[in-house]
Amino acid sequence: MKSNKETVQKNSSSGRPVDAFDRRILGELVRNARQTYAEIGTKVGLSAPAVHDRVKRMIASGTISSTNAAIDPMAVGKPFLAFVHVDASGWGKSERMMKLRDFPEVEELHSVTGDCCVILKVRTANADAMERFLAQVYALPGVRATRSYVVLTTYLDRPVQAEVTETWPDVPLPVG
Repeated sequence: MKSNKETVQKNSSSGRPVDAFDRRILGELVRNARQTYAEIGTKVGLSAPAVHDRVKRMIASGTISSTNAAIDPMAVGKPFLAFVHVDASGWGKSERMMKLRDFPEVEELHSVTGDCCVILKVRTANADAMERFLAQVYALPGVRATRSYVVLTTYLDRPVQAEVTETWPDVPLPVG
């Protein structure tokens, strides 16, 4: 099995792998993308120009694909979050399934293996709005069923992290 390091190197179009400084810079940008290069440099042990050069390289290579605003769902009237599993005839990535991208309620759309074809992350104003959204899903040709998992509490919601766990803690297996 390839290590994450090998995968990162392979996917880097610049030919230069993501190193430990890059990972620390990425971690700082994820925590707060509005920091200055000087602030990031102080935290990671590089000069502001060195941080700037590395960020430019990671943007050019596609390692940094965009800078996004984190929006409070309550502030925009969309506190109701659910993960919707969609069963459809045929494979999940079809032209009709891709129409789900047009709905602003859909935050994520994944083709998956397992007991469904597609998993959606959907955010709406309330249960009634979710029901109206699901009616649109059922109107798509080939949709056989959906299963919705409504989120009660979110304990962790974060973007992709640059850090990699090098050593996992020993967890004793239960006896018996």
